[in-house]
Amino acid sequence: MSDGHRASPETGRVYLVGAGPGAPGLLTLRGRDLLARADTVVHDYLVSPVHLRHVREDCEIISVGDRGQRLDQRSINDLLVLRGLQGEMVVRLKGGDPFVFGRGGEEASALAAAGVPFEVVPGVTAAVASAAYAGIPMTHRGYGPSMALVTAHRADAPNDVPVPAGTPDPDDETDLDAPGAAGGGAIRWSALAGIDTLAFYMGAGRAAAIAARLVEAGRSGETPVAFVRNATRPDQSVFESTLAGVAAGAAAHVRPPAVIIVGEVVRLRARLAWAEHRPLHGLRVGVTRAASQGDDLIEALEAQGADTLAMPTLDFAPPLDAGPLQVALATLAEWHWLVFTSTNGVDFFMRALHGRGLDARALAGLKLACVGPATVKALRAWGLRADRIPDRFVAEGLIAAFEADLTGQRVLVARAAEAREVLPEALRARGAEVQVVPVYRSVTPPLAPGVVGAIAAGHLDLITFTSASTVTRLMSQLDPVGQATLRARVGALCIGPVTAEAARAAGLRVDVCAPSHTAEGLVDALVAWRSAAETPSN
Repeated sequence: MSDGHRASPETGRVYLVGAGPGAPGLLTLRGRDLLARADTVVHDYLVSPVHLRHVREDCEIISVGDRGQRLDQRSINDLLVLRGLQGEMVVRLKGGDPFVFGRGGEEASALAAAGVPFEVVPGVTAAVASAAYAGIPMTHRGYGPSMALVTAHRADAPNDVPVPAGTPDPDDETDLDAPGAAGGGAIRWSALAGIDTLAFYMGAGRAAAIAARLVEAGRSGETPVAFVRNATRPDQSVFESTLAGVAAGAAAHVRPPAVIIVGEVVRLRARLAWAEHRPLHGLRVGVTRAASQGDDLIEALEAQGADTLAMPTLDFAPPLDAGPLQVALATLAEWHWLVFTSTNGVDFFMRALHGRGLDARALAGLKLACVGPATVKALRAWGLRADRIPDRFVAEGLIAAFEADLTGQRVLVARAAEAREVLPEALRARGAEVQVVPVYRSVTPPLAPGVVGAIAAGHLDLITFTSASTVTRLMSQLDPVGQATLRARVGALCIGPVTAEAARAAGLRVDVCAPSHTAEGLVDALVAWRSAAETPSN
């Protein structure tokens, strides 16, 4: 908190939160909790969009770092001060760590001067994350005791690195390293040359000059150098060279954002590199699952190294006619079984139940059945446990889990407005009285920006399909050229035989059919397929 300032009833608070280097999982728990409570989030362009899913629906999201539309630092300071003085809870979400080349010190100073309370939430800074994900320890007892983090940004002084004409400026910041800037000064290359490990931020466009300066200052030209681009992300890449090679232009093709690591510790990468060795590294996978459900699959794929593209082909909404559901909720005591076939069925049913002023106690006289572990998990989230779970996570498996004779049993099936009739018909054939109640419906959102272009450009290797409807909905949104491109260039990764059959019927090549109807099962099947494809045959 700032200099002992206390918030008045009219004054809010600003949180300077480090989002980490890019991987969504590296956001701190404190940062995530603050995002969930914020009135306003002010963020930079390098922040993962996944972080913004933590915010409330009524939270105002302000981007101050979009390419071509960036606010200058003074304007950002003024914005934070204004919102704080208006009594808002503001999260200033910054890539990396706010106080490590993140200009958080300037923002904190502006807030302190205006009497606005603030808190700094550290984040994983880019240099540390880049090195770790590249398999390079920033410190190691066998390679020297010192390290330094250096900004190579817009050094204009004679003793600084020159900026080549046309060099991209990823952060568009005012130079504080030039002589005369408050607290700044020229980079002391002779001092840097004697430090064991160096990490340069914002230096990809100045790499040759940086390397040349270090060699001139006495560092060996054979010192290894690593450029870690898009660190911690699925498209992370690492380029290795030496100071002499970089000075000669070997790294001219490396583009921002990249961190440059200089030092003997780079040699350890040959043994310690791990991110690129994940089983799905470099595989480009489209995820058609609904936006509200796709995070677990995307996270599981990216944890194994895949580069994912969210391309939801369906979303969910309450039924157009809520009458049957309201009747069912009013007559729960008259039924013996309540059957759920999806997590959506559970969530929409329970929300409707709560909407009537009821809770789980209204289900006390019912036995619950559901399809699959995900649905079981959804039930548990509402404080409920399933009485009947099938061995196979499809409708046919649930049918087999019921008794052969259901005469006299009244079964309520809470499901989507559009679904297969296999389960209700089979239960009726066993003598049960069955009422199907639509608790939600599927809707088709427009394709996410860039999806059509990614397909046309061949930027996808596989597309995941978690239901037959995800297949038909995607194909219906593509024109004939897009459909033909998809059939020719992209494989299908399907959960279960029903989905695989729909994909084949659409003319798609099914590369993987996961027997387990879960995100983990799908990823496991993909890993096995990738491993088999890369294993030389005898």
